[in-house]
Amino acid sequence: MDVVETWTGKSACQLQEALRDTNEAFAGRLGIGLRTVASWHQNPELVPRAEMRQLLDQILEKAPSATQKRFALLTAEANSSLAAAQALRVAIAVVVRGAEVLLVCRRDDESAGIRWQFPAGVIKPGGSPASAAVRETLAETGVHCAVRQDLGGRLHPTTGVWCQYFLAEYLVGEAQNQDTIENADVMWVPRNAVPRFIPVDTIFPPILATLEESQT
Repeated sequence: MDVVETWTGKSACQLQEALRDTNEAFAGRLGIGLRTVASWHQNPELVPRAEMRQLLDQILEKAPSATQKRFALLTAEANSSLAAAQALRVAIAVVVRGAEVLLVCRRDDESAGIRWQFPAGVIKPGGSPASAAVRETLAETGVHCAVRQDLGGRLHPTTGVWCQYFLAEYLVGEAQNQDTIENADVMWVPRNAVPRFIPVDTIFPPILATLEESQT
């Protein structure tokens, strides 16, 4: 049986198809809400949280051999396309400090109109996405942070680049524009003000959910 390296909404739905489950039956099999299954159909690039990925692994491992073969056939072409899309991968850090979150303003016009965004950097081949998020945040803003949670990944709806998102906690450092060639500004903004800077329809839904959570 092939091992799924990265579960996405699309591959989860392909497992559902291989099992020949309805949305309701698949949700019941996984012990999750019907809305979660619907979100996978609506957002094929969405990467489920770690605990959900483990549950999908278990369902696939315990499935009959005929189901596993159907799943392998369904995912063969998709996996090839996904590998091509992941040739360029970017790590994005959502750095929080109390009621604020860190943003940078891009100076160039190569990001399909994106101006304000979260600190981000290219993940080097074989490199750790979480380490890239921390490293690039420091390089761009002078802020030291620590990754708290992997928020998942997706193909960005505007740039088409594979993005891996991390919730990070501020440690130390004054936010300054350390990369004046690429960036015009660096700023701490209130969590609830992020949609004023970044179009809400381009923000990864788990980020919105995280920023809306009660502060601890």
